[in-house]
Amino acid sequence: MHWILIVICVIASMNFLLMIGMVFLEKKKPQTIISWLTILTFLPLIGFILYIIFGSGLSVRTRRMIKKKAISERDIIKNIDGIQNLNNAKLDGLTEKDKQIVTFCYNNGSYPCPGNDVVIFNNGIQKITSLKEDLLKAKHSINIEYYIFAKDSTGKQIMDILCQKAREGIDVRLIYDSIGSRKAPRRFFNRLVKAGGQVAEFFPPFMHIRLINLKLNYRNHRKIVVIDGKIGYTGGINIRDDHMGLNKKLNPWRDTTIRIQGSGVYGLQNIFIDDWRYCKKDNTPPKTYLEQGFFPSPEIKGDVTVQVLSSGPDTSNQKIKEGFIKLITNAEKRVWIQTPYFIPDDSFLSAFYIAIKSGVEVCIMVPNKPDKKSVYYVTLSYLKELSELGAKIYLYDGFLHSKTIIVDDNKLSIGTCNLDNRSFGLNFEDTAIMYSVKLNKSYQETYKEDTKNCYEVSPVYFKRKRWLTKFLQAIFRLLAPLF
Repeated sequence: MHWILIVICVIASMNFLLMIGMVFLEKKKPQTIISWLTILTFLPLIGFILYIIFGSGLSVRTRRMIKKKAISERDIIKNIDGIQNLNNAKLDGLTEKDKQIVTFCYNNGSYPCPGNDVVIFNNGIQKITSLKEDLLKAKHSINIEYYIFAKDSTGKQIMDILCQKAREGIDVRLIYDSIGSRKAPRRFFNRLVKAGGQVAEFFPPFMHIRLINLKLNYRNHRKIVVIDGKIGYTGGINIRDDHMGLNKKLNPWRDTTIRIQGSGVYGLQNIFIDDWRYCKKDNTPPKTYLEQGFFPSPEIKGDVTVQVLSSGPDTSNQKIKEGFIKLITNAEKRVWIQTPYFIPDDSFLSAFYIAIKSGVEVCIMVPNKPDKKSVYYVTLSYLKELSELGAKIYLYDGFLHSKTIIVDDNKLSIGTCNLDNRSFGLNFEDTAIMYSVKLNKSYQETYKEDTKNCYEVSPVYFKRKRWLTKFLQAIFRLLAPLF
């Protein structure tokens, strides 16, 4: 009995120290602290283990290193020859409300880049076909960064091209996330190194043993490709067969990626270089990247203005979430959303309340075939709330992996960021906000087509759920800040 008492006291002391650390050192949000306190109280030993694996924040050393290696996007772009003239010529067409959003995002570190051509791909086959063509045409550099880069048919095709271009003398650099790409062996990526390219693993595990990763809870969820500093890709589609629609359980797989040609690529290039500098402990002076041609002089390729936002756990403010809130609260006509996961915090939920009560049409589309049951229960819980308030809820008959927001008649956001706490606070993410009537209208038509493959549900749908489902929704919602 004596030793049991000692064990209880030790566990209680450790959990107390964790609580102190959450409040005073990591400065977690109250909702997150309460969720962890609940787990630590009712499951003290298991809770302690879970917190060590999933809950502990990035170390001070890691945060400092990421910030030390980061280059200000504004500082880079303002030194590019011709960018200021392009800016002055193209921003005049925006409304005052649009300029508020541009200014807000600019003050959060995102430079507005006009004169872009943007193509939207609504499935993996379209995206991968275009990407392979662009990679094969590369003349100077290829920077590629993916959360999931699998060793399957899709991954091997892209890897073959990267190795080919590296052997041709093209500067090829690849970043893959340690957790997202954990099933791909390192020898798969070493093929590129042997061909003359360079590879970096984001947040590699302790002693390179993949079962021991102290940063397991933090993922680089970005999907970025920049070719010759002139063509860029971002969106939800990873390099994996599943994302090409080859997963029978989650079919049809609906996803979205964009191809940007023009100065809007600068933001994606800057994000890649920041991540590369951190992974490789690279001390290259910022000016050198300009001299090496990673940021070529801008060319007018179209009429779309692009702002690329990035966020991650290395910063105190959640820049993408704040940008989304600004878009939603500024909306006058519509806010149409597609997301696989919908777990908003109080501030994000309030933005929807304000929009709906202001007469804005709010539509939210999520998958009817979830890939993560626990997250889906929480999603349904929040959708029930907004449905009762007047939002239209669509359940896509398949797996919807798109991360898109349509606002009014001229604003569209497409990127890697889901509408949940993980994407806003724990993952490294990016999204492109695009100002264009033509592009907005085009994706409105796509959204309407998607609704034909959806079930529109009313508050009655949620009330008819089984008691067990409602119970699980309540339990998992309590833990929502941890997802």
